[in-house]
Amino acid sequence: MSWVSKPRGANHRGGHQASSAKVLIAGAAAVVALAMAGSAMAQAVVVRSTGPSAAAYPMGRKLPANASVALRAGDHVTVLDKSGTRVLAGPGNFTLNGAVNRDTGSGTALASMMARNGARTRTGAVRGMPMLVPASTGPSSIWYVDVSKGGTYCVADPAQVVLWRPDSSDEGTGTLLSADGSMANVTWRTGSSLRLWPTATLPVVDGQTYKFSNTVSQPVKITVKLVTALPDDQVEVAGMLADKGCTAQLDLLANAATDGSASGG
Repeated sequence: MSWVSKPRGANHRGGHQASSAKVLIAGAAAVVALAMAGSAMAQAVVVRSTGPSAAAYPMGRKLPANASVALRAGDHVTVLDKSGTRVLAGPGNFTLNGAVNRDTGSGTALASMMARNGARTRTGAVRGMPMLVPASTGPSSIWYVDVSKGGTYCVADPAQVVLWRPDSSDEGTGTLLSADGSMANVTWRTGSSLRLWPTATLPVVDGQTYKFSNTVSQPVKITVKLVTALPDDQVEVAGMLADKGCTAQLDLLANAATDGSASGG
């Protein structure tokens, strides 16, 4: 009888290879799970929350697909998902499955509010925007900085930051002051609510807080957060705003929810 001898360590190497394969498979599964979790987390973002359950659903919280939201009497939670904004009014249990009828007009308005536009002309005005803008309760774009309220704003292009004022019935002036004492004046023409940030005099710096003051309202603080790229998906944009702490823009998204949008799951 002949015997075939195995090289020393063959069983060890075979076991090691099998173990390595299992590790690779487990690692691949983990990557897939993380990708699926990331996709699920982008299903909806809370943009406003009031009432007894506000602590459980704070502004900026991300909710996965088919998440169940349990609300008590007096709760109002505004979420943004793939279809637009939705106001959940308690008491009740709501499922974020997207199976909710929404007004297509409000969805279009929301998309317009989140779109990036407004290129600078030689005169410093904003191209593509009407010069006569009626007074309103807020900007028509989340990328406009409301100088009447201030707050934290995310911007992708520090050279194209647009300042918005609520009253365009007359010429307006104001002053921007940075933490290092640098200052710049801002002037709006009669009939215009929009004006580009005076970057030539006062550059926009990431993380910097500026004070805006004028003669008609109380001074406000404006903090700027620069982002390298903006997602195309509106839910991902809302998630990015939440991660950066840009609550002023999340609040504008909440305002985009119509009065009649409260609904069940």
